[in-house]
Amino acid sequence: MGSSTNNGKIGDICHVVAMPYPGRGHVNPMMNLCKLLVSKLGENIKISFVVTEEWFSFINSNPRPPQIQLRTIPNVMPSELVRALDFSGFVESVFTNVEAPVEQLMDKLELESPVTAIIADTYLALAVNVGNRRNIPVVSLWTMSPSVFSVFYHFDLFVQNGNFPVDLSERGDEMIDYIPGITPTRLSDMPTIFDGSGRKVLGRVMEAFELVRKAECVLFTSFHELEVQVVETLMSIVPFPVYSIGPSIPQEKAQVPYDDNGSKPEYYLKWLDAQPESSVLYVSLGSFLSVSKEQMEEILAGLHDSGVRYLLISRGDSSGQEGTLSDEEMKSLVVPWCDQVRVLCHASVGGFWTHCGWNSTLEGVYSGVPMLTFPIFFDQIPNKKLIVDDWKVGMKVTGADKLVTRDEIGKIVKKFMNLEEGNEEYKDTRKRSNELKESCRTALAEGGSSDINLNAFIKTILKVA
Repeated sequence: MGSSTNNGKIGDICHVVAMPYPGRGHVNPMMNLCKLLVSKLGENIKISFVVTEEWFSFINSNPRPPQIQLRTIPNVMPSELVRALDFSGFVESVFTNVEAPVEQLMDKLELESPVTAIIADTYLALAVNVGNRRNIPVVSLWTMSPSVFSVFYHFDLFVQNGNFPVDLSERGDEMIDYIPGITPTRLSDMPTIFDGSGRKVLGRVMEAFELVRKAECVLFTSFHELEVQVVETLMSIVPFPVYSIGPSIPQEKAQVPYDDNGSKPEYYLKWLDAQPESSVLYVSLGSFLSVSKEQMEEILAGLHDSGVRYLLISRGDSSGQEGTLSDEEMKSLVVPWCDQVRVLCHASVGGFWTHCGWNSTLEGVYSGVPMLTFPIFFDQIPNKKLIVDDWKVGMKVTGADKLVTRDEIGKIVKKFMNLEEGNEEYKDTRKRSNELKESCRTALAEGGSSDINLNAFIKTILKVA
């Protein structure tokens, strides 16, 4: 096994190993962070971005700076295409099978150049073990909200207060107010850790939190002002630095016109161009877990009945529903994929029906679009509470624990997208959404809180002046 000098540099080169968990909601924010580091350090940084061979095939063609090199480990867990079928089994295979190939890869990487730091998200326990053996500092990238971090960091309080384990069908409406920095919250608005698949993976989550104190610092993909009370409370409690450096989203995509390089614009962007301002509801329920076929049929029927214009992402069989360039006069479009940030920032989009994944939530905040929440699992539930109750920038459909009928969906969507005079609720929601958007853009700008925090991380942890 190789050993590091812990200087991590040859000349002025800083070598960072990035280890995202093999899932879209982890790979994307890690890559966005790495691009930010390159934008700050230029030729003074080299990043080894560790992915499975399968994920290499997914993202190798995506543009990235030459300083970011994809490095692979074998496919030692089930395919990304089926991981949703057995969530807890996938998690267990990752934690059981990944460490050995990562160790072998680290031997190769350290022979090329000493490693300055390892940045890991869900792999934190594994990364700490690998880093400790090699005397390499480990950084935790937290790809969920700071509120959810506080929930797990203080999980012992649930047990002390008799709130774990509990039956949510009996006690779900019980309010708790003892998680530092978090406003009073119903138990049923906590992450889905009380039963089912969430309960099965809780042990692995807590394993990471037992070791988080050995990390050099924690990076939040959020920005400081979004959950200021939680972040500042954590900063006063935890024994390590906390840096909010986000949102870690592909913001550059929203700032470049889609046809500025002479390429043919995507047909869904052409369709959006033909729609009135703020008239389209963008519907996306995430890249991982899906609603049932029966629920999707009700969603499609309810959207149709509402009369609202919508652009819907369907990763399943959408035959007969996809649009073409000739469909610009249609009031709806169903596509298998889109550039989400660009769509959300389009002038014709006036609402975002979201599963409340953290990356999508941050993209909704960045774009300033009111959100219609439909959480499915895990941290999506408390994210819904943030959107609706704390920030007041959205409405809720419901959780995914029961079938929502086409009639309910039609009424909710129609109310949510009502742009007519006198709809004070929509005007207030849009006003607050725009205020959050401005706060977000200010944080990301030069001299903003995220920019300052990223500079401090580079200087203090990576030790690059």
